[in-house]
Amino acid sequence: MSEFRMPQLGADMAAATLTEWLRKPGDVVKHGDIVAVVETEKGAIEIEIFEDGVIDKLLVDPGTKVPVGTVLATIDGDHTEAAGVSTAPPPTTPIEAAPKPAPRPAKAPEKPPRPEAQRHPPADRLKISPAAARLAAEHNIDIRTLAGTGPDGAIGLTDIENAIQGTASAGGPGGPGGPEDKSKDTPEAAMRRAIAAAMSRSKREIPHYYLSTPINMSNALDWLEEANRNRPVTDRLIYSVLLIKAVARALEEFPELNGFWNEDEFRPANDIHIGWAISLRGGGLVSPALHNANRMEPDPLMAALRDLVKRARAFRLRGSELSDPTITVTNLGDQGVETVFGIIYPPQVALVGFGRIVDRPWVVDGAVQPRRIIQASLAADHRVSDGHRGGLFLSKIDRLLQEPETL
Repeated sequence: MSEFRMPQLGADMAAATLTEWLRKPGDVVKHGDIVAVVETEKGAIEIEIFEDGVIDKLLVDPGTKVPVGTVLATIDGDHTEAAGVSTAPPPTTPIEAAPKPAPRPAKAPEKPPRPEAQRHPPADRLKISPAAARLAAEHNIDIRTLAGTGPDGAIGLTDIENAIQGTASAGGPGGPGGPEDKSKDTPEAAMRRAIAAAMSRSKREIPHYYLSTPINMSNALDWLEEANRNRPVTDRLIYSVLLIKAVARALEEFPELNGFWNEDEFRPANDIHIGWAISLRGGGLVSPALHNANRMEPDPLMAALRDLVKRARAFRLRGSELSDPTITVTNLGDQGVETVFGIIYPPQVALVGFGRIVDRPWVVDGAVQPRRIIQASLAADHRVSDGHRGGLFLSKIDRLLQEPETL
């Protein structure tokens, strides 16, 4: 019998709230299955399991906040099949993973008129998981019109999904949970506190050094234009994919920038998982992982990036995507910024930043010509590397981007 514990999903995460179980005792699970949803300061996170077996017991009730490392369930690894146990392939989203109740209407059935206060109880008296509340706000669903299918009528993710599917336009911008419903302790405020704690720790503990260099992107953008020429818009690559791939490939030669500082020593990572910084609607930031980015071709990397951004902004990330990044890459070019000097996210030891692409005079074969230039920067931990190696790392990124067909 093994134990499934609350994972560490960030450097400053001390506890999280279990909001929903997506599997039940007796269910067969295998490595990578999503079995629960937890709520942290950075939103609702899908939690995977990393072993095969059968769920024996669920030890924590939904709605309970528990410290990192708390045993959430026990797993019987000796029995992967049993009579009556479902062996269907695991779903890919929490909504599909949960046992589906019979569809319920988004609004209560017609009844004789009665006072408005009785027909729609105040939202603050409803029982709803934080994850479900976020999804409802994202789709402007008025939760007062829903009938919850959870314990004691609690509204869960499945109820919100049913309402989204059954209602073409539910709720309004001014309804409870909508964008005009602001409280003093919003999820956005909690996220800002988490970011502040991590960044304060970083500046306090990590001896940063910073480097910056201009990179000629003309070859890369010409190659990208040709690669996209006959593609539909939905299949086109963006230049961020080339930046991510160049950083990932460069890290193969500079492993001291790819890993973690833990317990007063550097521990290089075995793989290269690029944490891509994503801004969230309403404020806040997450940097989930693009796993093994150095081994991905541009097209699958583009698909993975698209999927990651979509799920991050819908608060549907997985636990491994938040705990696995070995370095962070941020691109603020879309915001008009030319140079980025980032703060390292502990326990990582480096961050690469890119600004916007601008036309600049550039010397080519002794003549000044216009070229499209991007400013690349490196923030690195001086306990692990120094400016000499950091400079060589940026130069490697530059050389890779001059030969985009090799990425």
